[in-house]
Amino acid sequence: MEHLVVYLDVDGHPPATLENAFPLIAVAFSEEGEADLRERLALLGPLGTVPAVPMQRLDPVNKSDSFPLLRALTEGGVGRLARYSASITSELAILRRERETLLENYRALEDAFQARNWEPVSEVFSHDPYADPKDEGIGQLLAAAFVEQLLPISSLGVAGFALHLHSVPRTAGELVVVLSYLESGEGVAEWTVPYAQLVPNWNFFSLPRACGGAARTLRLRISATGPETIGLSLGYPIAGERYSARSELPHPDLDLRPLAFKVFTGLPGVKPARTPNMIAPSSLLEGQYTVDYRLAVSTLSQIADVSVTPIVPEFQTVRFLEHEHAVVCHPLSSGISAGAVSRAVEPGTISFSASAFIDHPEGQPAAVSFLIAPANSNARSEVAELARKGAAKPSAFFSGWREVSSSEVVNINIQLDEPARGPMDLMILSRAVTDSVDFSWLKVSGFRLVKQFTEAADVQ
Repeated sequence: MEHLVVYLDVDGHPPATLENAFPLIAVAFSEEGEADLRERLALLGPLGTVPAVPMQRLDPVNKSDSFPLLRALTEGGVGRLARYSASITSELAILRRERETLLENYRALEDAFQARNWEPVSEVFSHDPYADPKDEGIGQLLAAAFVEQLLPISSLGVAGFALHLHSVPRTAGELVVVLSYLESGEGVAEWTVPYAQLVPNWNFFSLPRACGGAARTLRLRISATGPETIGLSLGYPIAGERYSARSELPHPDLDLRPLAFKVFTGLPGVKPARTPNMIAPSSLLEGQYTVDYRLAVSTLSQIADVSVTPIVPEFQTVRFLEHEHAVVCHPLSSGISAGAVSRAVEPGTISFSASAFIDHPEGQPAAVSFLIAPANSNARSEVAELARKGAAKPSAFFSGWREVSSSEVVNINIQLDEPARGPMDLMILSRAVTDSVDFSWLKVSGFRLVKQFTEAADVQ
């Protein structure tokens, strides 16, 4: 609100600070003051979170007008804040009692396990890592597509699993792990884990509650984002193909080789003794039928330059790098550089994510964003609308601008209000944030889209 506050000099006295203040009531002692206040209060209209401020007129001579002022205060903003505070306090008290009851029940369960000399979490399956000298590594495969692994045990009672990593990048990036049921496609949970929370060892992914219901087959789908590849370990070769790791893209390391993983049953939320960390899910997917998909090379190679700028560049600012599975979108000193991929977003898509970084040590910072618009729209006009008004059309989805530099990787997500009803175009945009755009080679990679359905038949 700082830009909306106007300080008036009163007889040379310094104005009182209004930092961290909440407007409750406006008081005027003259007609001129009331008119001035009403003009100033109109500036608060764009702030939807600030309620309408009541106006109170006082006569400096007649002090009895103070009583309506006090009544307006107590029945207005102060009363609303007091009732809201009391409601929050009551809810917090209920949550505290429920938490204490839950902890007591949990301690009783742990005591029962210890009395019977049982482990709260038991390892029911393990496949150790194996490093073949011929391995090329599947890190690039995780960035360009995904790796899928079926768990060779029943889902009943599973409380978590562990994945082995032989190397973890020091740069920014994320490992995305999705657990779902194979037969129906129903999701269980999703983990979006920054590299900083992972260790080059066993990493335990916990569930808030054990899998119940009928015995079903669990499926892991793993992908990664970031400029550097993560070292997901593979296990020893096996005889069957069903429980071998697989991907939509061929890779020699996946020839009859599963991932190195462990499966645990028992009490959910308890870390196994021999694992250095425990990672809680980012979101629960119970009752949701989701399918992850990546943008194919044939799709990204069709990217078209739809930049809106008065500058005619001497080099190609938008292009697709097939060997890196990335899109370059170099900003210019004026306007917006943009590339459009026609019909890249499939019907049913509910979310989109990708990572962006400046691929040059001396590259100047830039701003990056994504725009998803209906397939029948004009991509260049969509970008022009954004450049002119600073906001996208109502039919489009805009991620907002994010600044990115050469020393960091920015992960950008778009969550749609509802699944896309038809195919949509994807636009990648960049613009300058400083006077210079030297070496601002902005690269966008790790495109990940999620389709959501309401019935299992759609997934099958």
